[in-house]
Amino acid sequence: MRNVLAGAAILLLGLAEPASAHPHVWVVARAQILFGPDGKITGFRHSWTFDEMYSAFATQGLGKDGKPPTKDELAPLAKTNVESLAEFQYFTAAKTGPKMYEFGEPTDYELEADDKKLVTLRFTLPLKEPVSAKKPFTFMVYDPTYFVDFALEKTEPITLKDAPAGCSLTTLRPDPLDGSDSKKLNESFFSGLSPGADFGIKLATRSIVACP
Repeated sequence: MRNVLAGAAILLLGLAEPASAHPHVWVVARAQILFGPDGKITGFRHSWTFDEMYSAFATQGLGKDGKPPTKDELAPLAKTNVESLAEFQYFTAAKTGPKMYEFGEPTDYELEADDKKLVTLRFTLPLKEPVSAKKPFTFMVYDPTYFVDFALEKTEPITLKDAPAGCSLTTLRPDPLDGSDSKKLNESFFSGLSPGADFGIKLATRSIVACP
C-alpha cells in the first residue's frame, strides 16, 4: 500500500521525470475564491478531477466487489498528495499586479472516487494573510512545466464564496499558441523534454477579482 501511495503521488506531481514530455497527467479543475467577514480574500477551495489513467493507478488494489474505494481508503493518499504539493506551490498562483502571495498549509483535504472510479482531490488552500480585492486580484491554477495539464471545468469553473456585494469575476482563457510555441510543444512531445520551465503559464486561464 505504501508503494502504491508513493507511486501515485509521484505520478501526480511529476517527480519521477521532472523534465519529461508534456503532459502526463490531465486534471479538470474547479475553484472557489473564499472571502472572510471583512471582505478580504482568505484562500481557495480546490476541486481537481484526474484522468482515467491516474485515477486507475491511484485506486488500484482499493475498493471491494468492483466498487470504488471509499474516502477512508483514499485518505492516506489525499494526505500524501496535499503535503507533496507544497513543493510546487500547490500549482496555484495568486497576485496583485507583480506582487505574489504565499499560502498556508492546506486544510479539509479529501479524495473521492466516483462510480466511474475517477478520482477527485478537494482541499482548502488558505492565503498566509488575507488580501483585499479593491485592486484587481489575479488567480491561476497551472503547472509551469506543463507536466500536469489543468483545464478548467466548462461551466462555472471559478466562483466567489461570501464575496461582498459588487465584486466582479472575470475569467480570461489563454490565447491560442503562436507558431513558435506550437512548434516547441510538438518538439517536446517527440524529444521527451519539457517545452520550457514556465511554458504552462501560456496555457493558463486567469481569473480576475475586483471589489468596490
